[in-house]
Amino acid sequence: MEEQGKRRRRVRVVLVPFPFQGHINPMLQLGSILHSNGFSITVVHAQYNSPDPSTHPDFRFVPLPDTSSSPDFTAEVVASIVQLNTNYKASFQECLAEVMSQQGPDDGIACIIHDELMYFSETEAKNLKLPSIILTIASAANFLARSTLVQLKAEGHIPFPGSSSKALSSQVQGSTYL
Repeated sequence: MEEQGKRRRRVRVVLVPFPFQGHINPMLQLGSILHSNGFSITVVHAQYNSPDPSTHPDFRFVPLPDTSSSPDFTAEVVASIVQLNTNYKASFQECLAEVMSQQGPDDGIACIIHDELMYFSETEAKNLKLPSIILTIASAANFLARSTLVQLKAEGHIPFPGSSSKALSSQVQGSTYL
């Protein structure tokens, strides 16, 4: 047992969810599990579609200042993800510096756990020499498909030899996806 008056070391985990509900919920569920095992949780989040702090009163929620307009995910998804990562990189650095400055001498950030689409977090974790963990919400089948696509591209099978992207896109436009 701890001696009275002796402060217990509190290890903090910083969570960085992508601002879609299907990404926020799994991140907060992971945070709940970690919190129940003694970790302090800080959630650094985009102001766009931000999580509700009242659902996790023991967590610290830190919004990233929005440096530009919210990305339009209905138009060009990949470009919007890149824009979001570019927009939040500097404010995330400032946010982490603030979190670290408020730590006591016995406190520390154990790691940064970020959504795979919030890759700016990993860059900053490396700069601060902090471990980072990627949380992906995709299924095992999705992971396998992406791994296979990377391998096929590396072997020169994608794009398909002898086909043009225009011919392929005209075929895809008439298709129905489920």
